[in-house]
Amino acid sequence: MTQRLPHTAGSLAADLRALGLASGDTVLVHCSLREIGFVAGLAQAVAQALLDVLGPTGTLVVPTHTTFNSDPAAWRNPPVPAEWWPVIREQSPGFDPAITPSWWVGTLPEIVRKWPGALRSDHPQMSFAAIGARAETVVRDHRLQEGLGEASPLGAPCRLRGRILLIGCDHDRNTSLHLAECRQVPPVMTEYGAAVRRPGDTSRWVTWTAPLADSSDFAELGAAYERNGVLAVGMVGDAVARLMPQAELVDFATAWMRRFR
Repeated sequence: MTQRLPHTAGSLAADLRALGLASGDTVLVHCSLREIGFVAGLAQAVAQALLDVLGPTGTLVVPTHTTFNSDPAAWRNPPVPAEWWPVIREQSPGFDPAITPSWWVGTLPEIVRKWPGALRSDHPQMSFAAIGARAETVVRDHRLQEGLGEASPLGAPCRLRGRILLIGCDHDRNTSLHLAECRQVPPVMTEYGAAVRRPGDTSRWVTWTAPLADSSDFAELGAAYERNGVLAVGMVGDAVARLMPQAELVDFATAWMRRFR
């Protein structure tokens, strides 16, 4: 159906408030802009709507992952020849929080990471960007082994009694569910690698061990949470949106994985 009028930053802000997002919230957002419909100002207007609702005491958090910066030996879609692996490891320019673009996380995170005042964590694969009163608290000290762990920016909404907002996407995009993987006893561990760069330094390849990230059952897990958990469901533009407390979701997911994985 053709929209009667374009959505705007103002109309989206009204939708977000009706959903329950409030001034002062800390919120981790995953968003499919296509599902929202036509917006005057496109992704910039969506970011503005979120910031207008959160206000000066709130904090907007988005994933700015760079999963292309990984060990080429594990690439499958597509794979690359083995003789390329040393060149990729040695010659990739290395992750720089200021300039390395995010990848496969949508348009909104790129808008947010470039927004005036935005801060970005320095993890070479699983970085996050944040804007607002608690941005520095969210992104600081993002250690290699804590890419998606409790002490990472992903865990910040739990620590800050924050929430998750899914706009036009389902739980298969709900990165917070990886926190439940890190809580398994023992977690399934795997090796990671990435190129890193610091101002004035040459690129170098680093490796580390961290819990395996497996989202293959997240849709099923999320559906189970929606039958049993606390969340608000409404429309943001033309998109179905879900707003939920991160701590409660992760507690539910931790128990679910122990039972069903």
